[in-house]
Amino acid sequence: MLFSSISFLYFFLPCVLIVYFAAPQRVKNLVLLIFSLVFYGWGEPVYVLLMLLSIVVAYFSGLWIEKSGTKRAKKWAMGLGVSIALSFLLYFKYTDFFIENFNRATGLSIPLLRLALPIGISFYTFQIVSYIIDAYRGTVAAQRDPIALAAYVTMFPQLIAGPIVRYSDINAQLTQRRHTLKGFSDGVGRFVLGLGKKVLIANSLGALCQTFRASSDLSVLYYWMYAVAFALQIYFDFSGYSDMAIGLGKMFGFNFLENFNYPFISASITEFWRRWHMSLSSWFRDYVYIPLGGNRVSKSRWVLNILTVWMLTGFWHGAEWNFILWGLFFAAVLLMEKLFLLKHLEKHKVLSHLYVLPIILVSFVLFNATSLSEAWNDISSMFGRGNLPFISAEAIYYLRSYLILFLIAIAGATPLPKLAIAAMQKTKAGDLTVSIAAPVVLVLLLLLATAYLVDGSFNPFLYFRF
Repeated sequence: MLFSSISFLYFFLPCVLIVYFAAPQRVKNLVLLIFSLVFYGWGEPVYVLLMLLSIVVAYFSGLWIEKSGTKRAKKWAMGLGVSIALSFLLYFKYTDFFIENFNRATGLSIPLLRLALPIGISFYTFQIVSYIIDAYRGTVAAQRDPIALAAYVTMFPQLIAGPIVRYSDINAQLTQRRHTLKGFSDGVGRFVLGLGKKVLIANSLGALCQTFRASSDLSVLYYWMYAVAFALQIYFDFSGYSDMAIGLGKMFGFNFLENFNYPFISASITEFWRRWHMSLSSWFRDYVYIPLGGNRVSKSRWVLNILTVWMLTGFWHGAEWNFILWGLFFAAVLLMEKLFLLKHLEKHKVLSHLYVLPIILVSFVLFNATSLSEAWNDISSMFGRGNLPFISAEAIYYLRSYLILFLIAIAGATPLPKLAIAAMQKTKAGDLTVSIAAPVVLVLLLLLATAYLVDGSFNPFLYFRF
């Protein structure tokens, strides 16, 4: 079930809210758990059992760690729990990748399993792993209430596509959270804003990307238009989803951490990854990079650590070589920055922004390719491969058609709208105008998004495939 669907907006969500707020405080987690299982099982009922099994592993791993008397026993409990949780992810997401590449290397024909990927398994597995490791480190106490732990893992606002919410960030809120009218209204506003970003901007840009793929009138300009359109699509798609998740969390009394912070204004790739999908970046930093030694090791080992983390980051996104190359591409750029480039970028802010944007666009073209050959064709075509014309009639037509949307999306990907609103609120008249206009704008966004959804417009969600 998509957040950006009529069934969720006007049937599922109202039912959850009514039952949740009518329920006594002591059973609110149970209400969330039940509705979250319904939400997940809506599309994949069989994989609910897999998720519940993962939760059982996490629950007993935490208790085993807490009851173990020695560090060695705790390490065994942690290692076994993490291994089992990751084995589910490896089996369903990566088995066919390994079989396929083994067949290519050996000439054998071992049949592929062709398993359906359980939605959200990459996200909830990482949440379970972080819980088990944090319990081992002693930064959180093992959760003795299985309902509370299950509610944390299955919570539908962030279940199927993040952000990756750590148990340590919300463990207190699982048992003691406040429900206020302001928190609820802020959550509604954040949700509607995310819905508008997803439906009105990301979906429209996605339709342009589809049109580009079906075109036979390609040009260098058209390839760059596609690169910009996809980069903005995936940003508004995923940041919109994160906004909706954070907004839903607020409605139920939870405060999830931010997942995006205007990444396209970054002056380096290092800064970009501090602003893009922050919950994933920080997860790999705390549970992979630092345990490997981080930068407190020899230079050669540090380089290996960077390559390992970014290869795994790419592989986390998908069982394809283009994702691995995407991760290694960023590893190479980050290494260059950390070794010598950052000190020069810091002196030339304008040039540094111009340096970042082409790298990001090329990276997302690689990210979105369905094969390495397609990736090579797309990227080389952006730089005039062969006799490809610079301009085509179709590119000019769609540039004119989408120009306003491009401008809106580019402005919306920067802090400019937020700064403009903040500037208005510095005066009494401006503050009054904003307070009156904000709910009106949100209602219009909801109505417009609903109209698009009723019309059956293009409505994918990119991160479902991860």
